[in-house]
Amino acid sequence: MTVTPGRALDGLRLAVTTLTVLPLRAGRVDRPTAAVAMGLAPLVGAVLGLTLAGLHGGLRTLGAPALVAAGVAVAAGALLTRGLHLDGLADTVDALGSYRSGPGALEIMKKPDIGPFGVVALAATVLIQAAALAAVPWWSLVIAWTTGRLAITVACRRGVPPARPEGLGAMVASTVSIPALLPAAVAVAAAAIPAVPGRPWQGPVAVLLALAAVLVLLRHCVRRLGGITGDVLGACVELATTVTLVTLTLR
Repeated sequence: MTVTPGRALDGLRLAVTTLTVLPLRAGRVDRPTAAVAMGLAPLVGAVLGLTLAGLHGGLRTLGAPALVAAGVAVAAGALLTRGLHLDGLADTVDALGSYRSGPGALEIMKKPDIGPFGVVALAATVLIQAAALAAVPWWSLVIAWTTGRLAITVACRRGVPPARPEGLGAMVASTVSIPALLPAAVAVAAAAIPAVPGRPWQGPVAVLLALAAVLVLLRHCVRRLGGITGDVLGACVELATTVTLVTLTLR
């Protein structure tokens, strides 16, 4: 598919409005535009990561303890994304934890409340991310948030079906081609090389492990739910971000 400048701009707008709270004027919203938007998701993640790294670094400069600065950064990340990814994580874990499949599991995901599985998943994810941020350099934060959004690109690759005929999952599922995915993954892995000073291999390994975890989750969701939904995309974001951060803390 040839991407015209106009469609590229529409795709960028869709990526920003879908993945952040920024209220940009909407352009075209269709599957070709969604393909561009999902391909640009890692770029949006990088901008979010840089923003949060600046906030974290500013608080540290002002004398905030490392864990306090990290906790504020994680909270700010949730605010900047409307908490959608954390909500998606909770709904996905609730559905998978119910041991139901197909429509039954999807019905659980649509409920407005959060069950015990979801509560535990949210608490553990936020705690782990904050603790990890307190122990890694600022570039690691950028890489983690970028990898989290690369997970969306991976989840929307060709061959992964939507779980429902409507909704965000139906619009973006199977829109990203492998030729578009591979350069994005290589670019993020290369950018991760300086994430851990003195260990140039650890950043790329963190990215690869995060994507491997996402592939396992996706396979499980396709088997249990029939495909992906917007909630599954959110779960992929938080899983990839957390795995990346934990891997980058290892010494």
